[in-house]
Amino acid sequence: MPLHRVRQAAKSRLEAVARPLARLLLRHSITPNTLTLVALALSLLSAGLILVEQPVAAGLALLAGGALDLLDGTLARVGHQESRLGAFLDSTLDRVAEGAVFAALAAVFAGAGLALEAGLTVLALLASLLVSYTRARAEGLGAACEVGLATRGERIILLVAGLVSGLIAEALAILLAVSAITVVQRMWATARHLAARP
Repeated sequence: MPLHRVRQAAKSRLEAVARPLARLLLRHSITPNTLTLVALALSLLSAGLILVEQPVAAGLALLAGGALDLLDGTLARVGHQESRLGAFLDSTLDRVAEGAVFAALAAVFAGAGLALEAGLTVLALLASLLVSYTRARAEGLGAACEVGLATRGERIILLVAGLVSGLIAEALAILLAVSAITVVQRMWATARHLAARP
């Protein structure tokens, strides 16, 4: 089965699980934007925990933030609260969250004199941001661009696994590789789509 179909099937199952919780949140007047802000706060907490060298707690906070980031979209759909402003806020704050976590990792590596690992972290951040940028730019040109090996969900899982296992440098190396491949995949898919248009 192609990767995008596996990802879509997994997303559908996760959304089915999340839907009852979304309805509960709606009954308590919780909005999607509130969840987006809480998810950001958890990512910032993760970055802070990285700085004080609590990687396992940082991984768990990042995982919780990622779960809420999935839930805010479900909440918006269930509550018919989807909006362009909400989508813009969500995608922008996702980049802030990523940047904070990677910056904290780079600072810890640099403080320990691990220049290679710090450089790897910066490159992984650049590749991660390019994954999101290529999709946004492609969609701005009218090309659907959901292809690729590593979406945000996969990148969060890699970071969480690295933090919890203590193999963060190895996780960053894998994240850099799969993100770079994803950027190339998205550039190729977009170029083909645009070339096929009259």
